[in-house]
Amino acid sequence: MELKEQIDLNKLPKHIAIIMDGNGRWAKERGKLRVFGHSKGVDSVRQVVEAAVEIGVSYLTLYAFSTENWKRPKLEVIALMEILVSAINKETQTLMKNGVRLNAIGDLKQLPEACFKQLSKAIDLTSNNTNCTLTLALSYSSRQEIADATKRIVKQVCDGKLSIEQIDQDVVSSNLETANMPDPELMIRTSGEQRISNFLLWQLAYSELYFVDKLWPEFNKNDFYEAIIAYQKRERRFGLISEQLS
Repeated sequence: MELKEQIDLNKLPKHIAIIMDGNGRWAKERGKLRVFGHSKGVDSVRQVVEAAVEIGVSYLTLYAFSTENWKRPKLEVIALMEILVSAINKETQTLMKNGVRLNAIGDLKQLPEACFKQLSKAIDLTSNNTNCTLTLALSYSSRQEIADATKRIVKQVCDGKLSIEQIDQDVVSSNLETANMPDPELMIRTSGEQRISNFLLWQLAYSELYFVDKLWPEFNKNDFYEAIIAYQKRERRFGLISEQLS
């Protein structure tokens, strides 16, 4: 039986988040520049998006570029942005064909103008698609996201639109950049590293974490399916005990 056929479509995670790690290491292992790994990683993005659409995952969020990544060598950052623009150009029609809506979170104004314009164009073009929402976390910092949400909440209190007593978890969630999507039930990280790296810190509170040794350019549809199968074998208790769930 193929891996895809082993997935219980009635127990799919509605939202899957992925930390795409290992592009640079994959390239170095082959004696190539790190940028080559980033370029090859686009193929893995395509496979994962196609797999998500095929089985009916509603939300897919990819950690593409953190605020810390701006500190990398300038040539690598420039090449990364060029790869991003090129990938968006090439994949927009595929997103349309598959009914995928493109979304982005992070400090997008930090992106180069050409990159920001192409991203905005693709987001606008795919805005009416409903099969799956693909969110790219670009120039993203979860700590900054939470700090910005706090500022918005404080302003609402100062403006008299919200009282301190009304501030609860739902209010915080509704002021995050992910307000219009459910929290991820599953978070996948490639390359063998086992940390969250400032990614969706609030949203991942009860997510199942799945770490795989493969580097991102090696990650394919079957690896994605394996992660979902592993997720479906876990018992999600949310602080309760097994007997309470049954």
